[in-house]
Amino acid sequence: MIDLELDQGLAVVTIDRPEARNAISLATMDELEKALDAAAGARALVIRGAGDRAFVSGGDLKELAALRTEEDAAAMAWRMRGICDRIADFPAPVVAALNGHALGGGAEVAVAADIRVAAEGIRIGFNQVTLAIMPAWGGAERLAALVGRGRALMLAGSGTVLESADALQLGLVDRVLPRVDFEEGWRSLARSLANESAAAIKRVVAPGTSADEAVRSFARLWAADAHWEAADRVLNRGR
Repeated sequence: MIDLELDQGLAVVTIDRPEARNAISLATMDELEKALDAAAGARALVIRGAGDRAFVSGGDLKELAALRTEEDAAAMAWRMRGICDRIADFPAPVVAALNGHALGGGAEVAVAADIRVAAEGIRIGFNQVTLAIMPAWGGAERLAALVGRGRALMLAGSGTVLESADALQLGLVDRVLPRVDFEEGWRSLARSLANESAAAIKRVVAPGTSADEAVRSFARLWAADAHWEAADRVLNRGR
């Protein structure tokens, strides 16, 4: 099942399938789409798995084994790729809270987010080659954008699974937190990003954004009431 928590502009989507280590089934795809619909308008989005063993363990092999033709495989890939695209294109900052291992398709969901926060000791890897397949949900391309084409080919082509510290060093995850601090850590980060300025910065740092678009984004924020209210607080501090 998918759980959606809405809290003062923060939307938290939790994949909760303990019997399958939070693997993605066709029904999970349905629920993810509905959760993303319901999260529209949130100022920040978090994707996480339930428990502390798995973020997402990949596709649900028991169910997806029924897909035997190229046509069926392509349809499934396009569908979940579209969901990952929706996560990547969400208009506000998106955090993947890696509470547990993110393997195969789970790593693909993780890299669809803008920022990855990992609990210490988790593992992440594009290990689809162990099943004689490849990433299907846009993960290979996003991995290349994060770590470079050569490293992406090396990691995904060999099926290397990285410890959290190594993933941090490569830039595959952005922050590693001790397990005891993990819950509060990702929530604090997500709340700090739940603002219009962060959403504007997300648009500006996207590939292909022009200088004109960046300046216009700044100017809109400058002219908004929120800016002048904040400026007044700073100017009147200590008076």
